[in-house]
Amino acid sequence: MQEVKGYDYGKATLVTSPITLQDLALLKKTLLWQEEDDKYLKMAGEVLSQQLEDILDLWYNYVGSNEHLVYYFSKDNQPISDYLSAVRARFKQWILDLCQKDYDQNWLNYQYEIALRHHSTKKNQTDGVEAPAIVHCRYLIAFIYPITATIKSFLAKSNYSQTEIEGMYNAWFKAVVLTAVLWCYPYIKSEEF
Repeated sequence: MQEVKGYDYGKATLVTSPITLQDLALLKKTLLWQEEDDKYLKMAGEVLSQQLEDILDLWYNYVGSNEHLVYYFSKDNQPISDYLSAVRARFKQWILDLCQKDYDQNWLNYQYEIALRHHSTKKNQTDGVEAPAIVHCRYLIAFIYPITATIKSFLAKSNYSQTEIEGMYNAWFKAVVLTAVLWCYPYIKSEEF
């Protein structure tokens, strides 16, 4: 597997997430997470892993066609192509991790790292760019819908039954909401999170 620049999953250099595994369990409970969601996410990972470039093409076309979104990857109103490429590689890895990794301490720590990289705490540092210093929290939350709604057609390109496709879709939806919630942590006072 090709090394992804800035992909620090499982590295000792990552800060431990302030969100505990117990907090994570309660968030999953709130999302009505069930054991079968883990199974469906693994299935989704198998299906999506064969279509990663097509998924990212769709998402990148969406971001690129919306000036207010591509802004976060730009300098002087010009998209930074190296930055977009590096983020794309990590976005691809995020899809795989979301579906295939155990949601353990390493996973939680990396979600926190992703959160910091969207926030002014660490935005732009991984890639050494001069883009806007923060991705506003409202877009982390709003992005839940396009990232969820667009995935269904990719899940349907499988030999799974309609019931299984719905199961994969619902598990994906829960996982996307979960990560968006985790990524909001730096934007909120810790005692209010």
